[in-house]
Amino acid sequence: MKPKLASFSRRMLLSAVVGTALLSALPAMAMGRLTDVRVVNRDSGEVLPMYRYRGDVWVAGEPGARYAVELRNASRGRLLNVVSVDGINVISGETASPDQTGYVLTPGQRYDVSGWRKSSREIAAFEFTSLPRSYAARTGRPDDVGVIGVAVFREARAVREPSIPIRPFDRSAPQAGGQSSMQNKSHRGGDAAEAGQDLGTGHGDRERDRVGKTDFERRSQRPDDIVRIRYDSRENLIAMGVIPAYQHPIREHRPSAFPGARPGYVPDPD
Repeated sequence: MKPKLASFSRRMLLSAVVGTALLSALPAMAMGRLTDVRVVNRDSGEVLPMYRYRGDVWVAGEPGARYAVELRNASRGRLLNVVSVDGINVISGETASPDQTGYVLTPGQRYDVSGWRKSSREIAAFEFTSLPRSYAARTGRPDDVGVIGVAVFREARAVREPSIPIRPFDRSAPQAGGQSSMQNKSHRGGDAAEAGQDLGTGHGDRERDRVGKTDFERRSQRPDDIVRIRYDSRENLIAMGVIPAYQHPIREHRPSAFPGARPGYVPDPD
């Protein structure tokens, strides 16, 4: 019997528009069976190397740097990608759960999730910062800081859409009305994590990033794949033994990628 679909599966879901994709010639591992997921330092263009350690996959973030979660649909059908950062849905600002809204990608399509979505035209950039300055901590949800999650759903039935040519794109830049590059660098430096502090994801400068809407019916209420990537500073990963150097015990707390629920776009922190 075909599984019963929750009402949310028929609602309008945001669809990523091809653009602002980050590509790098550096070889790096991607996570995921259906959607290839990578983490990119937007300031350097580097695809962050992934380290496997005691059942987790880690990347080392640079305090103060902007970053993006690069998605590429590696399947033959459309996919819904529900993305969370620090346990928060990046589109709605809800405490993350797989049954929430996400980005719909057509086969072969790439899209960089570069920030907290403020509207269908604008985001607040992701940037690595100290845990107290993270968006999650500033909104009273610090328990799951340090994890990126992508819940991937196949479509219940195929939807034919015009094919979109895929080409490399440069990293996106702040639009008119934002600060200059020098001002941004100075601002991010003030939010950078101090040595030894845990990293989180801040609510950075506003940037233009346009998306549309589309219908999407999930084939199942359960995700077809879940990608989970943890992150911290290089110094902390070395100290924990994730990056080979000193073998110290890893922290026992394992943040959840999708801890909860609430609708709309991402609200501003207090």
